[in-house]
Amino acid sequence: MVRQVFDCENREIVPGRLVRSEGEDSKGDPVVDQVYDGAGDTWTYYKEVHRRNSINDGGMIIKSNIHYGNRVDNAFWFPNPVKQMVYGDGSGTIFTNLTGSLDVIGHELTHGVIEHEGNWVYEFQSGALNESFADVFGSLVKQYKLKQDVNTADWLIGVEVMAQPNEEKPIYALRSLKEPGKAYQNHPVLGDDPQPATMDNYKDLPIWEDNGGVHINSGIPNHAFYLAAINFGGYAWQKAGEIWYRAMRSSQLRPTSSTPINFIKAAEATIQIARELFGSDAERIVGKAWSEVQVI
Repeated sequence: MVRQVFDCENREIVPGRLVRSEGEDSKGDPVVDQVYDGAGDTWTYYKEVHRRNSINDGGMIIKSNIHYGNRVDNAFWFPNPVKQMVYGDGSGTIFTNLTGSLDVIGHELTHGVIEHEGNWVYEFQSGALNESFADVFGSLVKQYKLKQDVNTADWLIGVEVMAQPNEEKPIYALRSLKEPGKAYQNHPVLGDDPQPATMDNYKDLPIWEDNGGVHINSGIPNHAFYLAAINFGGYAWQKAGEIWYRAMRSSQLRPTSSTPINFIKAAEATIQIARELFGSDAERIVGKAWSEVQVI
C-alpha cells in the first residue's frame, strides 16, 4: 500500500502540496489523517476480501487531495491527467468535510476501480450502476472495517459528512441502500430523497438532469444488493460482495457502442456468478432480489 495526501489550500488546482506520504506520522491536521486512514481502509478491504492490489490491481499509489476550493460541497474521482481523489471541505449547509465518512471515501475510490474494470459510461442506467456499485463497496468498506454483519450495518452512505439538524432526529444521510427514498426527508436545502427503490418509480430523466438520473435511479440496484445481502445473512462482503465484485470485473458488463450495460444485464451477470460461486440457493437469492426491485 502506498498513499499520498496533498493539500489544495482552498484552491481548485490538483494536485496540491504534498503533506503526507506512506509511513509518515500524522501532521496534526485531522482531515489529512481521515483521508490517509480511509484510503488505507479501502485498500485493505479490496486486498483482504477480493485479493485486489490497489485501485488498478497493479499497486497504484492512492493520491488524495484535501481542502479543495472554497467550502466545496463535493468529493470526486479525478481521472485525468493523473488519477487521484479530490475532497472539498463542505459548505456546512449540506455537507461538512467530505473526508469524514469512510463509506464516502470507499465510494469515491471505487469509481476508480470501476474505471479500471468496465469503465461504464456515466449516464442513464449505465451511470446509475456506476453510482450503485460505488455505494455498495463504500458501504462494504465501512462494514468490513467495523466488522458489522448485515443486521448491525446501517446501510447508509454519508451520515458523518451531512450537516445534521440540531434536533436529535431526523438523521440525514446521502443515500440509503436499505430504504431508498428515505435517506433524508424535509431537508432545508435538498427537500426529500428522490431515490426510487423499484422500477415502478424509475425516473426517466433527460441527459442534462443528473446525467439521466445516475444518482437517483441508483437506488434500485442499491436495494437489490441490500435484499440479496440480507437474505444471505452474516457478513455482506462474503457472498453478496464477492458476487458483485466478480460482476464488476466480468465480460458480461463490458459495454460496447451497440450494447450499453443496464440493470437487466447487471441482474443477469450477478445471478449467473452467484450460481457459479455458491450454487443454486445463491442463484435463487440474487434472482429474488432483482425480482423484488422489478428489474426482472
